[in-house]
Amino acid sequence: MNYSNLIVATLTTLALSACFTLPAGPAGPQGATGHTGATGNTGNTGYTGATGDTGASGGTGATGNTGATGDTGATGNTGARGNTGAKGTTTGGTVVIVPPR
Repeated sequence: MNYSNLIVATLTTLALSACFTLPAGPAGPQGATGHTGATGNTGNTGYTGATGDTGASGGTGATGNTGATGDTGATGNTGARGNTGAKGTTTGGTVVIVPPR
């Protein structure tokens, strides 16, 4: 029974403490802002050196001559034409004529 009374008392205390809220206090003073340091001077810019001259261009060498073209060899003669073989005879069978496409 002691534990149940202790638990009820604790829960009641927690429930009541959530109901009480206090207003926020006044804001504190703002801190001072520090000074910005001085800006340094920019150094002098150096001069650009003079540009050198371009060297002379060399001359183009002479072009060599083309060699002579050789002659074409003679064309050989065509061989003799052979004779056509003898024509055979046909047997007395059926002739079928197929029209061309």
